Amino acid sequence: MTTLIAGITGGIGHAMAAQLLADDHDAHLIGLARSASGNEELAELAARYPHRMTLLDADVANPEGLKQALQQLPKELKITRVIYAIGLLHDAAMTPEKRLADIDIQSMAHSYQVNTLGFLSLVQGLVPWLRHREAKTIVALSAKVGSLSDNRFGGWYAYRCSKAALNMAVRNLAIEAQRGLRPSTVIALHPGTTATPLSAPYQQSLAKLKVHTPQETARNLWVVIHSLTETQNGCFLNWDGSELPW
Repeated sequence: MTTLIAGITGGIGHAMAAQLLADDHDAHLIGLARSASGNEELAELAARYPHRMTLLDADVANPEGLKQALQQLPKELKITRVIYAIGLLHDAAMTPEKRLADIDIQSMAHSYQVNTLGFLSLVQGLVPWLRHREAKTIVALSAKVGSLSDNRFGGWYAYRCSKAALNMAVRNLAIEAQRGLRPSTVIALHPGTTATPLSAPYQQSLAKLKVHTPQETARNLWVVIHSLTETQNGCFLNWDGSELPW
């Protein structure tokens, strides 16, 4: 079984990769990130599991570069699982907006490029390796704050809107995949609040929440992923397997 994890240098992506390789001795892993091949932790992981990891350097916000990176994959390869573990909440140039006046159009467009369009670009590029008769699972790590009906506090325009758009992309893909990529299960999955660089600036707010380590989150997510059935195709699930409102 071949699994591709996009965002493998992130806290959740790396933890999911490490657990998969440790638990499934037959698993082959493709790790994709902007600088996957230069990451020391990934180099150590690859050394621990020789011949079971392939690292690809690609920026999902650069569709042409992503396409070129994927061309390195063997044509006969069958990918059975895709995990999109890439998410942008803040960076050096942007912070979550608290009000309408804080919105910056370029920052918002960048959020869509990473959180929504990157997922679609990745799956689009992977279609030649997904077009086989084995069961396929495609998982986009979304966020509960992308739920329209669960939004009670407002703010975080770029992140909320781009994750809501990701959820719609998942729903659309889930419908189309039943025609062109059967058998397949496509879901949006909320990982829960996790202690990663994405959440690091918000420690005061996080004190009121249940915060998981990346390793705990990885275990939770794999339990959900391993238990998926085709009846859950197109669902928005929480880290504990319960269904979330759109």
